[in-house]
Amino acid sequence: MSDTDPMLRIHDLNAYYGKSHVLRGVTMDVEKGGVTALLGRNGVGRSTTAKAIMGEVAPEGEVWFKEQNIAGLPSHRIARLGLGYVPEHRDIFPMMTVRENLLLGIKDVAHPGRWSIEDMLEMFPNLKSRADTAAGVLSGGEKQMLTICRTLMGDPELVIIDEPTEGLAPKIVVQIGELIAEIAKSGVSILLIEQKLSIALKIAQKIYVMGHGEIVYSGTPDEFRGRDDIRREWLEV
Repeated sequence: MSDTDPMLRIHDLNAYYGKSHVLRGVTMDVEKGGVTALLGRNGVGRSTTAKAIMGEVAPEGEVWFKEQNIAGLPSHRIARLGLGYVPEHRDIFPMMTVRENLLLGIKDVAHPGRWSIEDMLEMFPNLKSRADTAAGVLSGGEKQMLTICRTLMGDPELVIIDEPTEGLAPKIVVQIGELIAEIAKSGVSILLIEQKLSIALKIAQKIYVMGHGEIVYSGTPDEFRGRDDIRREWLEV
């Protein structure tokens, strides 16, 4: 894989729930070291795209990561290759401390990655003061930060982050956006699945819009700003 190749290349990806055809030929690229945003209304297939990439939903098509077609591999093998996943439901272990939750994210204790627990606590000051507090008492925004941090502890090269700002206060939404941008600056590629257009326009380098299980638009944030037709038809409620 050369420096100009995408980190993740998805080609003609299809997925089904029973007889329901959810993803219909999704094709998109995630470039190295930046943020790629996948936008769309609820129920159009964005989260299914993430699950199909990660092996949680059976995919049909191609998902290329590091010169390997990972479509259909078990989730744990995909994660071992360097692909991290922050699901929308913010799974944490509520009875364990913040620090203990972070420890669970380490894949190989003998060979630690680029991030240490102290790095995470410095990057996320909200968590630093609560490092030895049970994770179950954290706010929604702090739990979201913790799930992102725990994924980074596995030293991924690319992270899929699904709806990180869902249900959060506007001030926390801005903070989460800034933190995601900071992670990308460190060299980690990010596929951001999001509804809030303002966040995507601010931190993404490429935008894809999904409708009815298909990619209906792709372009840069600057290009998208002139497409009120796409915004009205596929994003506005």
